[in-house]
Amino acid sequence: MTALTALMVMGCDKEEVSTYDTSRTGLDIWVGNAAAVYESVTYNYSYAYEEGSVTFNAQISGMPADHDRTFRLEPFGGDSALMASTIRTEEYVIPAGSIGGTYQVHFNSQKLSSPDLFTKNDGRISFRVAPNDDFVIGTENRQQFTVVLKNYLAKPDNWDSANYPRVALSKYFGNYSRVKYQFMIEILGLIDFEINYNTQTSYDPELNVVSAVYAVYLQQVMQKALADYNASHDTPLTDEYGNPVIF
Repeated sequence: MTALTALMVMGCDKEEVSTYDTSRTGLDIWVGNAAAVYESVTYNYSYAYEEGSVTFNAQISGMPADHDRTFRLEPFGGDSALMASTIRTEEYVIPAGSIGGTYQVHFNSQKLSSPDLFTKNDGRISFRVAPNDDFVIGTENRQQFTVVLKNYLAKPDNWDSANYPRVALSKYFGNYSRVKYQFMIEILGLIDFEINYNTQTSYDPELNVVSAVYAVYLQQVMQKALADYNASHDTPLTDEYGNPVIF
């Protein structure tokens, strides 16, 4: 064997090891999207009669495997003791050859120990990957995520302001009021949604994100729904402050 052939064989051996050695694969988890990692996300029990969900992302920081790998989440900290009966997680699967995907944690409002829980003060619960043989801890800032829990109709965090490329809801729907937001939920069926300049799809149900173009359409839908409401009632729709609702 010549020296050149030996070097080529050694190079192939090293490539095979780096491609298939998954013994030190880290698993990152986060809420947000590929371009933005958020420390927390809000879930409101009052928006779902029974079970709703929070979407999170999981992605390996090592090499893909030639077989399915699974992981579970474990809740910790905050008000996790109060929430245990309402939470449903799954055995999440990262398929063979895949580097990750989007997954859900489920919350059931009917299993709250009291219907008044989190109606005055927000709760908090965090999630991390339960230890297993397939994955080691993920990279910094992607080792856990927190869910802020509410049980009342709350003003969305992105109503008045949002970091680019996200857009504030007020740009399309005007000043906030509880009555206006309830009316929007009834007509659009969307809750705590996000408007994003960079989104090409009209509506992404997994991320609950709409494009800026689609937001204009939703504004028009609300304007028509308001006109229909006012035409069929003796008094126009007014908010909790006595002001007419406008879009």
